[in-house]
Order: sequence, then structure tokens, then C-alpha cells
Amino acid sequence: MVGDGPDYDAQVREAFPEIADIEDDALREQVVEAWTLALDRGGWRDVSDVPYAWNIHEKTNVEHVRGVTRIAVRSAEEQREFHGADPDLDVVRAACLLHDVGKCYEYVDHVDDETLLDPDPTYATEEIPHSLSGYALAHEVGCPLAVQRAIPHFLGEVPDRTLEAELVKSANSASSNAITQSAMGITLQEWVEKYSQTTD
Repeated sequence: MVGDGPDYDAQVREAFPEIADIEDDALREQVVEAWTLALDRGGWRDVSDVPYAWNIHEKTNVEHVRGVTRIAVRSAEEQREFHGADPDLDVVRAACLLHDVGKCYEYVDHVDDETLLDPDPTYATEEIPHSLSGYALAHEVGCPLAVQRAIPHFLGEVPDRTLEAELVKSANSASSNAITQSAMGITLQEWVEKYSQTTD
């Protein structure tokens, strides 16, 4: 934000120290820019105010995103060292860091008003799933296609999954299971079955 508003750039860099591990300078800045745009358009006071889920506020989105990034990077390192695969660690890091940036748009109606400034109704809506708005943000700031394609993480959103996309998806499930278990005592699958907002 310009003027007296929040310094989103500083907030994002402090909240996600894993950004510094991205080797490509341009990609590192694109990740920061996507978060800055999302926070500004969503009207958030602070990146740490974005919840993990619409009904789980005990954990923040920052904690989840960092967990997904850490899990995926460790898995990628094992794939390299143990299996001889060659996942692109910059793609993995960037996609993990951006996989839930769309929650800045999606969750504005599920938090107390004092956590928000002035959400832009053009963007701040539940109508677009956060993994798709995250994909759009990554595209908007110019992230490479490999990063964009690894962001949508729900079944069926991307027909051809890359190695990096599978790392994001599996790390997301691992982190989400840990959060739903610690916050609610249930698995991610149980949470989905109990709270799914979709109908057949």
C-alpha cells in the first residue's frame, strides 16, 4: 500500500524467510509481489491475520504455507539424493509459497472486521477457489509456467501433474492433516467430509 498503509513487502519477507532460499532473483521478487498484491486487494492489515481455513483460526495461513514449503523441500531433497530424480527446487519453493496466496481473497468474510482495511470487492470473494486465484496471481506477476502449473492443488484442477506439482500437493496434504489434527482432532479427509461447502 502507498502512504501510511501496511508495508506488505516487509511483512511478506519477514513472515516467509523461505523466500530468501529461492535462487532466482526475479522469481523471488515475483513471489513477494504476488503476496503484496493479494494482501492489498484483500484489504488485510497483516499477513499473519489470514487464517489457515475459514473455520480454523488457531493456525495461520503463514504457518501452513511455511509448513508446506518445508515439507516439500525436504521431500524434493530426498527425491534427489535417494531416488536420483531432479525436481526444480526454485519451482517447488515458489509454488509452495504461493499455493495459498489466494486465501487473501477468499477468506475476507470469515475474519473480524478489525483485521481488514478496505477489501476490493473485485478480488475479495469466495467465488473463486484460492488455488485458482493463486494461479492467477502467479500468472499476473510473471512467474514461470512451471510455477503456475504447480499451484492448483485440488484434484482435477490440472490434468497433467509435474513432479513439482505433486510435491506441492502432497506437502499441502501433510501440513493440512497436521493442522486439522492439532486444532480439531480430526484428519483432513474428515474435515473435508464434515465442512465441505460443495454439493453433489
